[in-house]
Amino acid sequence: MTATSVTAISVDHLAKTFGKVVAVDDLSFDVPHGAVTAFLGPNGAGKTTTLRMILGLVKPTAGGTTIRGRPYSELDRPLERVGAVLESTAFHPGLSAVAHLESVRMAAGLASARIDHVLEQVDLQEAAHRRVGGFSLGMRQRLALATALLGSPEVLILDEPANGLDPAGMRWLRGFLRAYAHQGNAVLISSHVLSEIQQIADRVVIVSAGKLRWSGPLHDGAVLEELYLEATG
Repeated sequence: MTATSVTAISVDHLAKTFGKVVAVDDLSFDVPHGAVTAFLGPNGAGKTTTLRMILGLVKPTAGGTTIRGRPYSELDRPLERVGAVLESTAFHPGLSAVAHLESVRMAAGLASARIDHVLEQVDLQEAAHRRVGGFSLGMRQRLALATALLGSPEVLILDEPANGLDPAGMRWLRGFLRAYAHQGNAVLISSHVLSEIQQIADRVVIVSAGKLRWSGPLHDGAVLEELYLEATG
């Protein structure tokens, strides 16, 4: 997989404080198209807050973020530009997978054919008409990813997407994300599971206490573990 020089996401001197708590501290990094970029750090490092600022869900205290050169709030038809999974349990339990996707599709003005397509992409066809309330956590993760894929976006932002997946599901996710990036799309994935990241990521951004500790290409798993321990220790 070869990353292109086109910047999909730019984080520029980003900062966020909540009262006296500094969640993100002068953070800068870029995410290119054509690559899987892993966003690593211990719990409380500021990863989720950063992702929420990229998506316009949290207002920065300083700095800013852009997607293809524009803030998320200024994107035309944003679901066709960016797909995100930050929470895999935010579904109405009484709706079927199809009904959930249909509500999102209609709100975004997307083609109806996209529903069958994304269900096939995440291998949920057989559960399409089951109520989401009966889904396992892994199935909810797949439905969340299907929702993010509805607009066929060129950028995917995923927060701990492997949570709840069994080993087969993790292998499937690994292959899917690598293929998606290989098509020229950008994938930014937040995780703390180094064993998975070393098999999927092309680039790594490591943060701790809201600060950038290391950013660059990933060459092999041993180097990643050493970098992570040094950066976060």
